[in-house]
Amino acid sequence: MKRGFIPISPQAGWQSSRRQPPKCLITPFLGIVRAKRDFRQEQNLAYSLPRARNQIVKTRIDASLLFSPCFCSINWLFFLSMLARIFSAATLGLESRQIEVEVDVVERSFPTFKIVGLPDKAVEEAKERIRSAIDNSGVSFPRHKVIINLAPADLPKIGPSFDLPMALGILVASGQIPPLDLEKTLILGELSLDGAVRRVNGVLPMVMAAREWGFKQVFLPAANRQEAAAVGEITSYPVSSLKGLLLHFGGEKPFEKIAPLNFEEILSCQEAAVDFADIIGQDNAKRALVIAAAGGHNLFMQGPPGAGKTMLAQTIPGILPALTEKEALEVTKIYSVAGLLADQSSLVVERPFRSPHHTISRVGLIGGGSHPMPGEISLAHRGVLFLDELPEFPRHVLEALRQPMESGQVIISRAAGSCLFPARFILVAAANPCPCGFLGDPKHPCRCLPGEIARYRKRLSGPLLDRIDLHLAVPAVEIKKLTGKAPPDQETSKEAREKIEKARLRQRKRFLKTPLICNAEMGTREVKQFCFIEEEARQILGKAAERLHLSARAYFRTLKVAQTIADLAGEEKIKKDYIFEALQYRSSTLD
Repeated sequence: MKRGFIPISPQAGWQSSRRQPPKCLITPFLGIVRAKRDFRQEQNLAYSLPRARNQIVKTRIDASLLFSPCFCSINWLFFLSMLARIFSAATLGLESRQIEVEVDVVERSFPTFKIVGLPDKAVEEAKERIRSAIDNSGVSFPRHKVIINLAPADLPKIGPSFDLPMALGILVASGQIPPLDLEKTLILGELSLDGAVRRVNGVLPMVMAAREWGFKQVFLPAANRQEAAAVGEITSYPVSSLKGLLLHFGGEKPFEKIAPLNFEEILSCQEAAVDFADIIGQDNAKRALVIAAAGGHNLFMQGPPGAGKTMLAQTIPGILPALTEKEALEVTKIYSVAGLLADQSSLVVERPFRSPHHTISRVGLIGGGSHPMPGEISLAHRGVLFLDELPEFPRHVLEALRQPMESGQVIISRAAGSCLFPARFILVAAANPCPCGFLGDPKHPCRCLPGEIARYRKRLSGPLLDRIDLHLAVPAVEIKKLTGKAPPDQETSKEAREKIEKARLRQRKRFLKTPLICNAEMGTREVKQFCFIEEEARQILGKAAERLHLSARAYFRTLKVAQTIADLAGEEKIKKDYIFEALQYRSSTLD
């Protein structure tokens, strides 16, 4: 043991240290370091540096001595630091926020690893992933104090997408790789223990935001390369490992750029899952489906079990027009944030068809959570949301649909802020006429009591049914028709889609200077502006509204359906025949 130093033993407590303060406090920093070393030698234990530090702290050295003039005079000699700054991104809803990853490595200090800036559990656990990934990538984790700040500090940081920029910042700040010019570079990626880079959610909206922020290049996981390929005017590089990223910056093995996509070729690959020609009978139902698809109208079908309601609903995505480039990017952004995008899929090229079970929660249907995620109505954006057995859904869940059905979006407010998810979908609902399903069926007697039927129908509120444009009764089809040959003039999905595309084209021309896409998106003001109705047809609609006790909402929705029928017929004005056909879909099937 060296002269002039008092060893610190495990038995030395508060009282002993107070009675006999170590002489080494004359130079506190050097004394603490040497006392730690002497203590480890004396006890012959392989304590780690943090544990030895804890033993030293047990002596309760007066903190005021650390700020003595002697200690402050040597502070700049022993606490040297290097600083690195890497840019990354985070998502809040479908919006992306720029994140600055600031890394500070303080030399000649106790080796600690601290992440600040409102990190969640996944970001906190990144410490161990980063440490192992660096050590397994041919470099070493610095044995110094590492501080990482994720700015802005008031924005919660969620998810593992900051692993790769934090690891790169540590290597730059510790001097293991030369300083890099990353002012116009965005880096994303999750690290595994061996240094491999895993895919992350929300890459598409983050890359699109990086282009808007003025970044020139993006480094992202190789598994997300298809998403990045959909964004032009920015250079994207696929990263498979941390070691590969270091070789790229070292110039030894540069990455190849991700080639952009050919949207026309990809979007032309849409195929119908269930063809119109496969449906035997149900001509009235198929006509209603064409009207719903042409105008984007909501549809409610009621019929006995086995009438084909589910099959009818499944045909709608196949008769809808193909997604445009803008619509495909909107849908893909939602699926990217939700983590539902397939590994080999660059874009969602088919109209979504979502069919949740009736046990779904309100958050699952509408969206939400502590970190807001899109629900089923947003996942059905620009597609179909099919709710089978509608009365079996909890009433509070169904009532939450009312506002999104009107506005086409859902706003979720949390402490971290508010986020908006689009929800422009066609609601297709199906229900039985009674709990047993055979009310009014001549071949199957109904076993339900009147009270049971009344309670079953009360599960659906009037305001919800009022927001559904088309109410359709779907009777059972006779076995002879199902087993016989299909009529030769049976309409196919391709033929129906051609008629619907012509009607949609008329609507796009009508709404050219507006953000509207189809008739169902019109509000009261747009109905008065764009719907031209003949006087005779107007009078018929007015009398029908009084007789059927239609609400103002139902009145204008009937006009929108009639306008869609006129578009299918290639007419500009709404005639009385179109009003009659629209009114037959207005009466509630639950009456």
